[in-house]
Amino acid sequence: MDKVIIFITCATKKEAREISERLVQSRLVACVNIIDRIESIFWWKENIDSSREVLLIAKSKRSLINEIVSQVKLMHSYQVPEIIAVPIIAGNRDYIKWINESIR
Repeated sequence: MDKVIIFITCATKKEAREISERLVQSRLVACVNIIDRIESIFWWKENIDSSREVLLIAKSKRSLINEIVSQVKLMHSYQVPEIIAVPIIAGNRDYIKWINESIR
């Protein structure tokens, strides 16, 4: 299966919504879930840091990942935004079909 889930963290809900709308409107993703107010703890510049963030969970296909990364990086406020994809190995066939029909 060539479908993927893409995780993207954002600094603000406004940024998350703008990125989500752009990705859906351009048909790079079928859907984006926006999960507000997560807390992330991470290494940054040789120190442990933390931040309140917004998590995006987008559904797409593997062949669009590079274009998605490019679009997100153009709009994102972070120097190194998290944009990672994991394969969808199984699921509701009707939902998978809907993903396929919703993206280019």
